Amino acid sequence: MSGPVKLVLASSSPRRRDLLARIGVVPERICSPDIDESPLKGELPRAYALRLAEAKAGAVPRGEGEVVLAGDTTVAVGRRILPPAESEAVQRKLLDLLSGRRHRCISAVCAIDTAGTVRTRTVETVVTFKRLTEAEIDAYVASGEGLGKAGGYAIQGRAEALIRFVAGSHSGVIGLPLFETRTLLKASGLHLD
Repeated sequence: MSGPVKLVLASSSPRRRDLLARIGVVPERICSPDIDESPLKGELPRAYALRLAEAKAGAVPRGEGEVVLAGDTTVAVGRRILPPAESEAVQRKLLDLLSGRRHRCISAVCAIDTAGTVRTRTVETVVTFKRLTEAEIDAYVASGEGLGKAGGYAIQGRAEALIRFVAGSHSGVIGLPLFETRTLLKASGLHLD
């Protein structure tokens, strides 16, 4: 193979691009995978996140000298996989459910190297919201920040002031655990300083 290894990010998420930039990585190209993200019957959150990360990476065509990187972040309460907040009504229900309790953010990352070798990492982070008042939920929903996000919130924004405890990977909750991602990219042949 000639030339440097190039990265393809299998995600249209601006947060994942921003997170990669924090470690000095700029994708050569970005391709949004088109996959069905519905959980399988009885599927547990960790297996679900890993399956989606692998499916996203596998759904993007990989050219010569390219490494494909994909990720999935799943929010779970116990065995229950929480949906993205596709409406304000759903977001309110999610925030009410998360209020005052622990939940898990499972972030799975998948890299497929130039030879087609698949490497994955899964990181689990525990997050606890304070007990939210109705006014706090109303204000957060009105901000529009958590719409479309897993669990109905964005830890890197206003929600961070409502979270009293985080144990694990902060960047993983945002969408890409940087320590594990950097390790995968290096193992896949990307030159990182």
